[in-house]
Amino acid sequence: MGFSPTSMKAIINRSNFSSLLKSGEFRKDKVIQKHNQFINCSGLQPGDKIKKQMGFSPTSMKAIIDCNNFYCSCERLFLPHLDKKPVVVLSNNDGCIISRSDEAKKLGVPMAGPYFQAKPLIQKHQIATFSSNYNLYGDLSWRVMETLRTILGKEKVEVYSVDECFLDFSGFGGQDLYQAGIEIRETVERWTGIKVSVGIAPTKVLCKVANHLAKKNKEETRCVVVLNNEAEIATALQKTPVGDIWGVGRQYAEKLRQAWGIYDGYQLQQMSEEFGRSQLGGVVGARLVRELKGVSCNDMEEELTQKKMIATTRMFGTPVTNLGDIKEAVATYTSRAAEKLRRQHGAARVISVFVVMKEESHSVSFNRGATRSLYATLPTATSFTHELIKPAIALVDELYEKGRIYKKAGVMLSGIVPDESIQGNLFQPETSNCGRRLMEAIDNINFSQRDDILKFASSGLTRDWKMRQELRSPRYTTRWEELYRVG
Repeated sequence: MGFSPTSMKAIINRSNFSSLLKSGEFRKDKVIQKHNQFINCSGLQPGDKIKKQMGFSPTSMKAIIDCNNFYCSCERLFLPHLDKKPVVVLSNNDGCIISRSDEAKKLGVPMAGPYFQAKPLIQKHQIATFSSNYNLYGDLSWRVMETLRTILGKEKVEVYSVDECFLDFSGFGGQDLYQAGIEIRETVERWTGIKVSVGIAPTKVLCKVANHLAKKNKEETRCVVVLNNEAEIATALQKTPVGDIWGVGRQYAEKLRQAWGIYDGYQLQQMSEEFGRSQLGGVVGARLVRELKGVSCNDMEEELTQKKMIATTRMFGTPVTNLGDIKEAVATYTSRAAEKLRRQHGAARVISVFVVMKEESHSVSFNRGATRSLYATLPTATSFTHELIKPAIALVDELYEKGRIYKKAGVMLSGIVPDESIQGNLFQPETSNCGRRLMEAIDNINFSQRDDILKFASSGLTRDWKMRQELRSPRYTTRWEELYRVG
């Protein structure tokens, strides 16, 4: 289902992005103090040219690309008969609803609600339901991000999450930003099949506001909203509840409403930076207020290629009481974390293991359960799976309490250093120092054959504790045996 680099180049040459990008030195508008009173902008349309009286320079514009109902869109891509029909995707172990199509939202399916509670409604309206298919979602996410990197350049794309990223729009200058957003949206959909919304504004916080409005009124906005002057920003913030502002959590939103009478983004924009510092968490709150005023405080960040901590955690498919099952799960998670560690050519000095116990109460509060964790510092940093499994299993022996029920476990690797800095042991035979080649061979075989065809015996064979995915769709783009069949 992939697209070839040659076909992508052909499309680029035919596209009109070259007419949108403006090269050379950028104009620096004078920064004029923000108007104190609200300006009525009911006549303004997205894409109006940037005006000189703005308190920010047009060369500082940014954008956010957010995939529409991403998990549902991935499922619909290979099942086109589900287009315009209600679709939901479930979390690990088919526990909660984590993605809903617009049609499912209109039918009243709750977000993050337990699946068993929504099941009568789902069955009544024949809503298509899927288990999480992370192999498919991860691959399609990569294709969306790679498309944007091809269009704008790698240095202008900051991946924020699996379904959204920020773009540096400084190169567009005084060009029609709305049309640029339309071109990007259409290109991503044409190349990948995934529909996206685009929010364009001078700061990241305002980009999120614009994107929220674009998603809220898809037909009217064509999934693109541009905030490129003070009047448009003021109107957009008045339409945005304070709880929907990026960086304002549930508790802060309640505090702003109850204690200060602030109900929308525009009211928060009128507050001082000192107010943000004292009421919204210090420097972070001050930056939030500045960003609402159009002053960029969160610059584009480079892609994080070297992680400082690597974790692998999973819910058990069924509650576990047996020590052996927990050891198998932790050994499996350790193997997966070690693969990620070797992928970035690192080695870890510290390994941590945690387990989550199931609450005995059957109340509807759905408490997370008690968590116990321990860590071990290794004598030498390592990325070898067998050297990491051994201390992990020892930690499980210390954490386990007989008679308790466990629902989740996880492994975290920290104290990460480059593996090039690790020396072989001069006092061990040569065969003890060739673990790196063994790990490379295992990784290459598992990558090509998939499904952990080579694994350590401590990871188990039956894996009865494995996560449930009873409604998972085929992994169309990452498994040869599950390729989409036409005809």
